[in-house]
This record gives sequence, C-alpha cells and structure tokens, in this order.
Amino acid sequence: MGPASIRVELADTAATALFAQDVSLALKQGDCLCLSGDLGAGKSTFARALIRAVADDPDLEVPSPTFTLVQVYQLRLPIAHLDLYRIGSSDELSELGLDDALAEGAALIEWPEKAADSLPEDQVVIRFDGIGDSRTITLSGPDSFVARLQRSRAARAFLDAAGWGSASRHHLQGDASTRTYETIRAEAREPVILMNAPRQPDGPPVRHGLPYSQIAHLAEDVVPFVAIARWLRAQGLAAPEIIASDLDQGFLLIENLGSDGILDSEAKPDPERYGLAIDCLAMLHGKQLPGALPAADRSHHVPAYDARAMQIEVELLTDWYLPWRRGVVVPDEERAAYLDVWRALFAQLETAERSLVLRDYHSPNLIWRPGREGLDRLGIIDFQDAMIGPSAYDVASLCQDARVTVEPELADRLLDRYVAARRTGNPDFDEAGFRQAYSIMAAQRAAKILGIFVRLKQRDGKAGYMRHLPRMETYISASLQHPALQPLRIWFAKAGIGDSES
Repeated sequence: MGPASIRVELADTAATALFAQDVSLALKQGDCLCLSGDLGAGKSTFARALIRAVADDPDLEVPSPTFTLVQVYQLRLPIAHLDLYRIGSSDELSELGLDDALAEGAALIEWPEKAADSLPEDQVVIRFDGIGDSRTITLSGPDSFVARLQRSRAARAFLDAAGWGSASRHHLQGDASTRTYETIRAEAREPVILMNAPRQPDGPPVRHGLPYSQIAHLAEDVVPFVAIARWLRAQGLAAPEIIASDLDQGFLLIENLGSDGILDSEAKPDPERYGLAIDCLAMLHGKQLPGALPAADRSHHVPAYDARAMQIEVELLTDWYLPWRRGVVVPDEERAAYLDVWRALFAQLETAERSLVLRDYHSPNLIWRPGREGLDRLGIIDFQDAMIGPSAYDVASLCQDARVTVEPELADRLLDRYVAARRTGNPDFDEAGFRQAYSIMAAQRAAKILGIFVRLKQRDGKAGYMRHLPRMETYISASLQHPALQPLRIWFAKAGIGDSES
C-alpha cells in the first residue's frame, strides 16, 4: 500500500495562506515536507505562509534560502527551510544539518528532487501545480501525517460551518491530554477559542478490559464540557459560552475569557486572585448537586468520584513514580500494603460533604478578568472531567497548586477563608470533617500527580512536567501530617519517601 494522499484546490493566495495554517497546526517534530513543482507554482508562497503561521507573526521576514541553502527558525516548533536547487550532490545534506533539524522540529525542503534518495522515507511530498494565484496541491505522505492534516482540515470545515471559515487560526496550547486549543481571529470580531478534542480513551485497557480514562471517569468526548459549562454559567460562575459545537467530531467554538492568569508579575500566587477562587468554590459547594445535564441533543450524567476511581489514581504512584525513582518495580507485598491503607482512608470519606468536583481547579485553568464584578472576575476552564465527590478536593487542588508553589502561610489563609465562607452560608458546616477530608484528598491528588508526571515523560515523551515533582513531594509530606493519615505516613517512611514517622 502506497502513502495516503489528498488533493486540494486553492483559488488564490489567501486560500493558500489558510491551507498553510491548516498544515502548520498538523506539524510535529520529525515531519519532513518536500515541496515540489515548477517555478512560480507557489512553493515559496506556501513555505512563507507556513513559517509565519508557526511563528504566529504575519509580518515575519522569511527570506528565500536560495543562496544560504538553509534558514532556521527557532519557533514553538523549530523549522528548517531548505532550498536544494544549488547543491551539487545529496552528500551535502549532512552539512546542511537536516538530521538535526528533524530531531528538533520540522523541515520544509524546496527542490527535493536534488536529493531524493537521501531524504527520509517517511517524507511528506507536496506537489504544486498552477500558474498565477490559483493552484492545485497534491499531498502524499505517511498515514499518521495525513490523518493529522485531515483532522486540521476538518477543524477548518467546522469553522466554516460556524461562520468563521476565513478566520485565522493560531496555536494556543496543547495540554497533558490529546486536546489542543487555538485562538480564532477574524476582522471586526472578538477572538474566540477552538477546542479540538477527538473522542478517544486515555491509553489501552489496563483493568477488566477498561482503559484508565473509563475507570478514573475522564471525559472521552466534549459532551461533558458542554454540559458542565452551561450548568456552571447557570450557577453564576464565569465558564465560557458555547458558541458552536460538533459533539460527534469533538470540535467546540467557545468564548475567549481572556489571557490574564491568577499569578502575579513574578509568576507567584496572587493572594487576591486565589482568594476569589476560594470564594467561587465556597459558593459552588453550597449548591445542590446537579442531576442529568443537557448538552445539545444528548445529556450528561456526572459520574461519582468513587473509591475505584480514587484507587486507580493513587496506583499511579506505585506504577510509575516509585519505579522511576528507585529504578525497580514495586514489590507486590509493598504495593498491597499501600492500597490497603488507601482503602481505609477512602472509607473515611464516605461521610464527607459532596459537591461538584471540577478536578483541575488550579492556576492554569483560572483566568483573571479585570473590569468585571464579583465572582465574574474569575473565568473557569478545563472542567470536562468533573465528578460528584468530596468538596475538599478542589480546595486542595487550589491550595496545593501543581504548577506553582503555594506557600503554607497562604494555603492556611485560603483554608480559613473557605471555612469562614462556608460557615456564613451554613452554620452547621463541619470544619473538622472538612479538614480531615482535605488532608486525605490533598494526599490522594499529590500521589496521583506524581505518577502522572512520570507517566507523561516515560509514556508520552512530555518531560516538561518533571520539574514539578519536588513541589508535589513537598505537598504530600505536608498532607501526611494530619493524624488521620498516620498509616500512610508510616508507609511512605518505609518506602523512603518524605519525612520519617514522628
């Protein structure tokens, strides 16, 4: 079977620029794009548009590499732009650094015919035919690249159906999951956000034929996001408005809540903003639990944060974190003792207050909105994995922020603020029960995240999260000081993690 291929008709240079944006958002490290066609067919026009799209700079100077042979751009994805017209033989490719370029980013190669036998076998060939502004593009390449490009073109078709077809697309972020986000801009309109979340489980089956995502109740499509967003807005919180949706394909066009975070100018927690985030939780936790929530033509039943979900999360510590730290697999007996301790702790949570748990309530997902009033000053995103569980979980998520250090003094103030707000709304609020649940859920969350960050590095090749491990280790040591967690503290001491038993 030969390489997969697609054919695209482009009416003018604007269409070429939009297609280059679509290709740029499908590019990954190691992609080698070979641009073929006669003089004047549009190869250089396409290359410039693609590089400017990756740079997110429409005015970026992109000189022809005809005389330099190679131009390198250190962008979010490094790009090497090569012109092989003047090389004498394919041996010169090694001198141009193609292998290094593909190891770090992607490459665009004009006149690839000059070195066809020396180019990667998994190259993507883009053939340009036409004279003037209109052209026909025939693209062929590995199934993986063509699938990525088809997904990007499906996003463009979704935008077109939503009335944003000629808008420009700008990479915003990817995250630890398969979701990606783009900022969509069109003249005389406020920017909006495209969420690209193809339906799929998180990894292969791990137990009883189920993937981790189903056991831990992670969203596998965009339906929960739509349902939870609308419910949160109805409660008076600033979740994004859903502007357009394709639930089957996994595309959402949502309100852009802004770009200011809740950290200060030194990238440290801003006490005022974190305080407002606590106030939002206190208000939310006083609401009745949601039932079946509508999402377009279907409904979403918020799952329970049950002991099975909690357990498979804490297993990430013994499955990933400890083996990475020690260099050996955790013995079955040690692992069984660890899980026994957690089962007893989970049993203590059966009487804990329950609410909607947003699950990732921390600085990357909270937006400061100056000029707004009250709770509307805080935008909330990334809640598609919400469950019904202990109210303390999201409080721990904020007070032990995984991405930035919340000093103990600020964490204590935030906890006191939360307790005071809950008592104002409910004089019978059980502070002691809450603080015990808080310690258990903080330790549970830290154990999970320690494992997730190692898994992201070892399974998914995302090493950047490893820098957060020392912070999470400090957090879990602090949580273990609560008397209810003494058995877990003893296990950790025997495992050689954190402080010894005291």
